[in-house]
Amino acid sequence: MQPSLPSDGAPIPTVETAVKLGLLPDEFNLIVEKLGRQPNFTELCAFSGMWSEHCSYKNSIRWLKTLPREGKGLLAEPGKENAGLVDIGQGLACAFKIESHNHPSAIEPYQGAATGVGGINRDIFTMGARPIAQLNALFFGEPTEARTQWLVKGVVKGIGDYGNAFGVPTVAGQTFFHSSFHQNPLVNAMSAGIVAHDKVMSAVAYGAGNPVFIVGSATGKDGIHGASFASAEMSGESSKQLPSVQVGDPFQEKLLLEATLELIEAGYAIGIQDMGAAGIICSTSEMSEKGNSGMRIHLERVPTRGEEMQPFELLLSESQERMLVVGKKGHEADIQLIFEKWDLNCSRIGEVIEEDRLDFYFHETLVAQLPASVLVLGGGAPVYEREIKAPSYLAEIESFHPSKVPVPPRLKEVTECLSNSPNLVPKHWITRQYDSMIGTANLSSRKPSDAAIVWVKETNSALALTVDVNPLYVEANPEKGSMMAVAEAARNIVCSGARPIAITNCLNFGNPYNPEAYWQFVGAIKGMGKACKAFGTPVTGGNVSFYNQYREGEQVFPVAPSPSIGMLGILDRLDLHTGLAFPNAKAKIILVGVVNSDVSCSEYLRQWHKIEKSPAPYFNLDQEIQLHKGIAGLIEHRLILSAHDVSEGGLYQCLKESALAGQIGFEVYSDDDIRTDAFWFGEGQGRVVVSVPEEHEDAVVDLLAELEVPALYLGEVGGNSLVFDGEVWHTLDELYAWNERHLKPWLD
Repeated sequence: MQPSLPSDGAPIPTVETAVKLGLLPDEFNLIVEKLGRQPNFTELCAFSGMWSEHCSYKNSIRWLKTLPREGKGLLAEPGKENAGLVDIGQGLACAFKIESHNHPSAIEPYQGAATGVGGINRDIFTMGARPIAQLNALFFGEPTEARTQWLVKGVVKGIGDYGNAFGVPTVAGQTFFHSSFHQNPLVNAMSAGIVAHDKVMSAVAYGAGNPVFIVGSATGKDGIHGASFASAEMSGESSKQLPSVQVGDPFQEKLLLEATLELIEAGYAIGIQDMGAAGIICSTSEMSEKGNSGMRIHLERVPTRGEEMQPFELLLSESQERMLVVGKKGHEADIQLIFEKWDLNCSRIGEVIEEDRLDFYFHETLVAQLPASVLVLGGGAPVYEREIKAPSYLAEIESFHPSKVPVPPRLKEVTECLSNSPNLVPKHWITRQYDSMIGTANLSSRKPSDAAIVWVKETNSALALTVDVNPLYVEANPEKGSMMAVAEAARNIVCSGARPIAITNCLNFGNPYNPEAYWQFVGAIKGMGKACKAFGTPVTGGNVSFYNQYREGEQVFPVAPSPSIGMLGILDRLDLHTGLAFPNAKAKIILVGVVNSDVSCSEYLRQWHKIEKSPAPYFNLDQEIQLHKGIAGLIEHRLILSAHDVSEGGLYQCLKESALAGQIGFEVYSDDDIRTDAFWFGEGQGRVVVSVPEEHEDAVVDLLAELEVPALYLGEVGGNSLVFDGEVWHTLDELYAWNERHLKPWLD
């Protein structure tokens, strides 16, 4: 006999209903098979959220599982908790994660970005960790476009307002401009926190009779179908889905943080999960499946705001600042007292049951009955592998040859062009809106370094944090470009005096049903896996964001593929912290790493020669590993005064940034064996500029020679001008004035 159908008062849904909710026809049939009956509308809505790409990773999980997921110090299985968890010594662990909020930010940039910050911080403190640092990776269209200016203003203000009010410093990040992000910006938010090993909280439900609470803000209609919205293509109609964008309240989040940590300290909780994508249905199903249990939930007990809400709305709402708590039986009153103290809702909405079943009631009527395991990733959710096809644009990339690119007769004129590149100008207009000092642990505020260094208080160690990717490198060669992203993140951490430990990733790509977009995704995963294995930095978790593209009529415009790499490192001793600024003292400037004549995929090639398609820059993984060993050795033996890696803008940009940070000039010379434009502006990887006291020059050369790492003497620090090959290209005063004018005029 077919099981009876719970009654929610709505018409029995059809395949057409399922398609409108974002499911595939075959998935509707699979749901019928899994349930042994037709689903009702409320149940189908639950599947639409949980089987969306955003929640189920159905088009990506097969490849994600190929990434290195084991390593020394990992305290949580990747993807199984709210965030990654890594041992950092002294009985402490770091919880860290990066996630996207791209689609909401495209149609409502302020709230889209703000709630991205709120969501990622909840992932951290639901594990018992107090957030101590935030980062972000932002990708926009050309800054001269009115839409880009509107998006940048909204996103930056949203991040700043939420993060500043919540009370966690924004310590690092990147902002990248390219025309492919014109309609579909990328907003990736990262957070890191500290927790004692014995205070780690899991996102799990077990123990029949244990109470289930919803805590935090009241539930509204904002964010309903948000997970499905994030798993759909952007179009001119997307702005009509504004209710799919959540609304945040950082002051509520601050209260929720303190109440949650007090609850964990008191020992009254079994498990806690942030109520993010797909809301109540996601939290109840994932926590139950993890604990091999189920729940009985009374939806009418959920605190709401505004007009009466239907069961499917209560299940799918993504209203912010909410969490699901499974408490210990007998401590119900204690739990409620804690949240009352912090003036927060705390409503007991159900209890844990032994069966693999979620029973949802609404005013005593059973409106949905679903097996928890069928809903979730790794359970009954479908898994696909899509078709791959190399993109047609590769032909243009492969036809490029540097011999066709003439060396400009006056390189100083090139620097004036590069000084207008939105990807190379200082981002002061953006960063000054973020509070980087709150909490008094950001050591990079007084000594800027390639990675942010955040002190773990009451210890002699610190976290090193960075987020990196160049989308154009990945577009040119997804496998190689993703390896470069991991390598640059590791290089930034090493240059700061720390050692790389692990990564979290935010994988931003186009439609997985597009074979060319899926080819980019698969290549990126392969490259990321190779690099992470080489550097010993396992992947602790993260986020996949597909459908980042925009349709106008029959044309589809995908973003440049952008697998953001958030990397965690450990600075074992505070005295090893190495800045990027040239010292205000006499010192030699040495380029460490392989010098080459590569101009491919550089800002120089794009801005000066107007060449958009070219191969990814030079990269050699084995040489990169040796370079890192060399830089780490130089820092360990106190042989250098600064270290700064060569990345976008090439050696010229690297030298200029170190001079500005140190408020001192230099005189440097190129290598006669290398074409001069490539020497100064090429973006070949695996290079670091260090400054060396005269008395340590021989020791530096000897240590690098022992490791077979090339080193090239460039010149000396000193003066008030930036002198290249005997010609003054800039004075410091000119650069200060120039930098203050940049970016802000585009955004006023």
